[in-house]
Amino acid sequence: MLKIGDTLPEFEGVNQDGTPVKSSDFLGKKLVIFFYPQANTPTCTVEACNLSDNYSELKKAGFQLLGISGDSVKKQKNFHSKFAFPYDLIADENRDIIEKFGVWKEKKTFGKTYMGIVRTTFLFDEKGICTRVIEKVTSKTAADQILEG
Repeated sequence: MLKIGDTLPEFEGVNQDGTPVKSSDFLGKKLVIFFYPQANTPTCTVEACNLSDNYSELKKAGFQLLGISGDSVKKQKNFHSKFAFPYDLIADENRDIIEKFGVWKEKKTFGKTYMGIVRTTFLFDEKGICTRVIEKVTSKTAADQILEG
């Protein structure tokens, strides 16, 4: 998994509208990238809505936001439209970005073991250096976790 001090990996994905988004678009800005397992699921919705509800505070602190999951563009579009998120959601169906950040890991739920995205938030400074990794994301207070850093 990406660690504090690591450089923002180069990547290109497509957002909910099918528009290309590159990591280089964010250089010169503070960036929050949050990885979530699946669009429109209860916990992911709580997290994404908390970030949306606190978007003005995050912007005031200088942050740009980007959400990434392995969902299709269509699913991201539906999720984005349903809740009118003020930030882009990246569809990473082939897991290129997910793998670069190291958040595709073995998970256990109800005794079942499987591979999936581990909910993780990364903060980067204006030079693209990772300044914080939040591994234990609390969906209801995700924005507070970012701002308390």
